[in-house]
Amino acid sequence: MRYNMLQPANIFECKRCGDCCKGYGGTYVTKKEIESIASYIHTDPETFVETYCQQSGSTPVIAQGKNSYCIFWDGRCTIHPVKPRMCRTWPFIESVRVDINNWHIMARVCPGIRTNVPDSVVRECVNRELSKDF
Repeated sequence: MRYNMLQPANIFECKRCGDCCKGYGGTYVTKKEIESIASYIHTDPETFVETYCQQSGSTPVIAQGKNSYCIFWDGRCTIHPVKPRMCRTWPFIESVRVDINNWHIMARVCPGIRTNVPDSVVRECVNRELSKDF
């Protein structure tokens, strides 16, 4: 396979295992995401933050259950149509742009991540995905 022709879908294929929904620091949510999720689950933004979020400093993050999974993971994402950008872009995330080794670390727990491609290709795919408007 020619590496200069690879697309993000060629280096990552979601296996729907849910491992990306487990722990690892939480999922940050923006005001717009809070409004979207709150509307989707039929509540108001303030109640959503109080009931479904924890605070990381002054930033709300979606809470985790006792099993360490996102509280919206139930064998599948129960807020999939409105899930936060952080979830939609996985595994093409900023920390990979900062340090390519994070791609290889994430691949240890994510069966959908390919590591048998050059790091430069991974960087290019990550940059392409992160430049998209969501």
